[in-house]
Amino acid sequence: MDLKQVTKDTAKILSSYLTYQALRTVLAQLGETDPPQALWLHSFSSRNSIQDGEAYLLELLKERQDLALRIMTVRQHIAEEVLDFLPEMVRTGIQKANIEHRRQHLERITQLSVSDPAPTSEPAADSESNLDD
Repeated sequence: MDLKQVTKDTAKILSSYLTYQALRTVLAQLGETDPPQALWLHSFSSRNSIQDGEAYLLELLKERQDLALRIMTVRQHIAEEVLDFLPEMVRTGIQKANIEHRRQHLERITQLSVSDPAPTSEPAADSESNLDD
């Protein structure tokens, strides 16, 4: 496993996700203050994939520099607010999720089937009465 590449890929995905969140924030703001501009940005976003946040911003810079700069500013603000807490939250979240998955798996593999009851033997009293006969 190439941990350096995993780290780069994770950073790129996180950056693109923060770009997406910034876009949502700007769209909500524009929806309240400038609906025509919000409609334009929504239309642009439906034509240009936000999957790669950096490519999205490059395309937006070509068409509407003001909106691209606004999204970049919001993205940076979101990053500054959340990134300090993120490593511990991810680590803790994965640990808790793994424990829960293991617990559920253990419960699933150790449950006895109720539809197949174990065969019962005859009571000892019955077998003793048969010996007396």
